[in-house]
Amino acid sequence: MNKFLLFLITIVLTSCTTEKPSADLLVTNANIWTGDIDNPKAEAIAVKGDSILAIGSLKEVMKFKSESTKIVDALGNFITPGFIDTHVHLLMGGNSLLSVQLRDAKTKKEFIDRIASFTKKIKPDQWIVEGNWDHTLWGGELPTKKWIDKFTHENPVAIYRMDGHMILANSAALKIAGIDRNTPNVGNGEIVKDPNGEPTGILKSEAMYLVLNKIPSLSKEEKENAINQAQEYLLSQGVTTIHDVDSLGGFEVMDDMYTNNQLKIRVYTADPLKKWKSVAKNTSKSKWLKNGLLKGFVDGSLGSHTAAFIEPYSDAKDSKGLLIVNQDSLNNWIMEADEKGFQITVHAIGDRANNSLLNSYEKIIHKNGEKDRRLRIEHAQHLSPTDINRFSKLNVIASMQPYHSIDDGRWAEVLIGLERIKTTYAFKSLLDANATVVFSSDWPVAPASPILGIYAATTRQTLDGKYPEGWVPKEKITASQALKAYTKDAAYSSFDENIKGTLAKGKLADFVVLSEDLTTLDPKKIKDVMVLQTFVGGKKVYEKIP
Repeated sequence: MNKFLLFLITIVLTSCTTEKPSADLLVTNANIWTGDIDNPKAEAIAVKGDSILAIGSLKEVMKFKSESTKIVDALGNFITPGFIDTHVHLLMGGNSLLSVQLRDAKTKKEFIDRIASFTKKIKPDQWIVEGNWDHTLWGGELPTKKWIDKFTHENPVAIYRMDGHMILANSAALKIAGIDRNTPNVGNGEIVKDPNGEPTGILKSEAMYLVLNKIPSLSKEEKENAINQAQEYLLSQGVTTIHDVDSLGGFEVMDDMYTNNQLKIRVYTADPLKKWKSVAKNTSKSKWLKNGLLKGFVDGSLGSHTAAFIEPYSDAKDSKGLLIVNQDSLNNWIMEADEKGFQITVHAIGDRANNSLLNSYEKIIHKNGEKDRRLRIEHAQHLSPTDINRFSKLNVIASMQPYHSIDDGRWAEVLIGLERIKTTYAFKSLLDANATVVFSSDWPVAPASPILGIYAATTRQTLDGKYPEGWVPKEKITASQALKAYTKDAAYSSFDENIKGTLAKGKLADFVVLSEDLTTLDPKKIKDVMVLQTFVGGKKVYEKIP
């Protein structure tokens, strides 16, 4: 072949292989916080398919424009990676949107009236669930079945206190469960009774399941309805990925929804740790839906006095809370599941629970050997000072809920005293100790709003306004640190840091457009920041209506 002709062919082939691909979408005129250390700020994004083609200056990104490229002007607004909420109860949250709303009921009368009104909208024999009431809003008196029985005689009631570790059951539900004055307490739980020995309707920790296990399972249609309600709400908050720690069996339904192009949010699902032998890992759809996380429990919650502490509660000297699982059983479950390659996370609230769990993790690491296992503790709320450094030493991820700090902060000191609150929701202390901290909501226990979570982490101003400089202010962190906990480190906590969590070339085009720059805004104003648009895989899935 003629050398000149060969030269021309080579040039043509080279030009073909180096031709720039064209973007499907360009987002311009933006103030972008990428979360990427190598390229922390940008002003434009190019998207092809579901991934980022380029990110940087407008000049750099416009090179990928073609006649078919759609251009979105961000109008100078602030863009961050899509928020990752690492602790959500998806079906419970969806059902809570469909049930009676009690979280902000501020008086006994309001609590009763809302339930009475809700019964008029539902069928006889339909269970009333969720609710998520907060008795501290009306002075601390626990509700009883007598408050609601006359309005709910046709409907069994099993409504949660907002922390999920205490329920109020009405007489109809107690009858279905066979609970009466002669029913003995269950281990690691309590059937609260009045001075005459009659059950009040309040059931704590394991005692809840005497009633909860009698509630009919959700049908596939009911699950789909709940998930659809939930994902629309979550996307409106800028959440693009969740870690679903429900145990209500949503994985198969979400798998079908994915197949039918109905799943709009990315999900990492957890199964019960104690049932690990029956869990089959399926990560074939890892961009959208995967499992492999196992969740266990050590104790209950602070508000129900079931969180396990080393010393007694300050307002209940005869109680240190509850360890709700046998330690040997917990160790065996973790040990065996870890050997099979599952990721482990366990709920721990009180300082005794966290200490006990860290001890378990240390034993497992020693016995099973070092590996990239990314052990997690869900909540990690109240820590002994000597345990803070152990999170980093053992590479244990603290999966925390900042909104809880401004909620619990209204009353926590009464329960555990001035000294123990010094290491309560210890965000800064953990970060200073080089621990990995990731953020979440625990929805429906708290609103699934990363904006409110960031506000809480940066101000620690309690909901009652009594701490203008912050409750335990030394534990406040910066907005950038909080953003990292909701994005980059949250992705790391599910082994997804290579595909999400930061905005960089090749990663999923999951991002959120906000009305203000969180990194420069007065932290006290963060709670008013609006989610304007949410994109998942380069597609706009939410837009705030003007």
